[in-house]
Amino acid sequence: MTDEQTIRIALVGGGAFGAKHAAALRRIEGVEVTAVVSSTLDSARRFAQEQGIGRGVATLEEVLAMDDIDAVILATPTQMHAAQTLACLEAGKHVQVEIPLAASLGDAEACLAAQQRTGLVAMVGHTRRFNPSHQWVHQQIQAGAYRIQQMDVQTYFFRRTNVNALGRPRSWTDHLLWHHAAHTVDLFAHQTGSPIVQANAIQGPIHPDLGIAMDMSIQLRAENGAICTLSLSFNNDGPLGTVFRYIGDTGTYIARYDDLATGKDEPIDVSGIDVSMDGIELQDREFVAAIREGREPNSSIAQVMACYRTLAALEEQLDDASAS
Repeated sequence: MTDEQTIRIALVGGGAFGAKHAAALRRIEGVEVTAVVSSTLDSARRFAQEQGIGRGVATLEEVLAMDDIDAVILATPTQMHAAQTLACLEAGKHVQVEIPLAASLGDAEACLAAQQRTGLVAMVGHTRRFNPSHQWVHQQIQAGAYRIQQMDVQTYFFRRTNVNALGRPRSWTDHLLWHHAAHTVDLFAHQTGSPIVQANAIQGPIHPDLGIAMDMSIQLRAENGAICTLSLSFNNDGPLGTVFRYIGDTGTYIARYDDLATGKDEPIDVSGIDVSMDGIELQDREFVAAIREGREPNSSIAQVMACYRTLAALEEQLDDASAS
């Protein structure tokens, strides 16, 4: 594929994250969002009109049959991710799937096997690898100027009913381990450059209606000695989202999505780290660049598989504790 050729992308998922991808893709040259799929044909057409997308269609199957689609971005419910990723690869389409790749290790491994068999670009939306804040820390580590001693992470939401980021009812149930913990588990290994060799987890009571734990605590240790302490909750009635505290040998840094500060909350200018201050846009730029250049992307399925192996081990640990 030449650098000049337009990359024609279909967006599957007309929700909050679909809108973020649509906005990001509009800022990337040589990209055309050709079609969008949503929960219904009416909502797909409405989303297409709102976002200036070519057309709204009813199903992923219709998209995969289109000759004018090169790639697909999946921003759909978690339980659909693995099957839809496999369908895209089998249809010959490059694919980027929002986190998590799958809700089980077996499904994640099936996606990796399909990518290796087809040779297509297959990327997972581990956005923390792309946020300028985390990129700044990564560059310090790569230059030998910084070594992580501990990452202290808080992922907090107030989600005692089944609603999405826009406050609308969800047709599926979110998960602290397979979705939200995946961001930190992958980032910890990526930033330390060292495999996770020890992982422990405990969880609070299972919600009687949602069927999931609403609180969780995870501890990780990397081979190089760095540790990570991760607290997750759907019960936190306060500021929402994730805060990462990097405690290192030469400084402490606090990352809030794309922004970075010192441990004393003094802002650090990260505007020169990349071409944008939007982690989602940088993630999408990497996807498009990998397709153009015929290479493996940062956050490829192969690169993030270690994360899903760790999540599976933690799930087994939690299941054993529940059974005892």
